[in-house]
Amino acid sequence: MKRLADFVKEHRKETGMTQEEFADRCGVALTVIRKIEQGKTNLNLDKVNLVLQMFGHELAPVNSKTLNDEAS
Repeated sequence: MKRLADFVKEHRKETGMTQEEFADRCGVALTVIRKIEQGKTNLNLDKVNLVLQMFGHELAPVNSKTLNDEAS
């Protein structure tokens, strides 16, 4: 399973945007992009979802037991 930080960083780089350009396109502060890409854990879910919407994704609760069962 890919970490959020790696997912966002890889996808942002694929677009050829800097962190600042990407933050502007997402409508969030540059610090939000930096925190996500650094793997910080104290993040605002609404801001994370604004970022993920750029790639057609959103963060949502998942039953970890179900997820672990599917991985087996």
